[in-house]
Amino acid sequence: MSHPANQSHADGVPSGRRPVAIALLMVALIAAFYLLREHWGHVSGFWPYLLLLACPLMHLFHRRGAHGRHESNGSDETARGG
Repeated sequence: MSHPANQSHADGVPSGRRPVAIALLMVALIAAFYLLREHWGHVSGFWPYLLLLACPLMHLFHRRGAHGRHESNGSDETARGG
């Protein structure tokens, strides 16, 4: 069974670019680790601000999840009691 060169996975990412993206992500994580390790004294003062920034970001990105897909059909009204 042969696969065409331009075939993509189910998530829409071409199969040839996935290893490159994973490798770049790993390099970025290693660089971030060493950067944080060297500058931990400077970064540790920003944790309260980063925590406050994380709350609106989670709400912003969580909207695209399952809670945003409310279907309006008969089963919803019977579940609500009306």
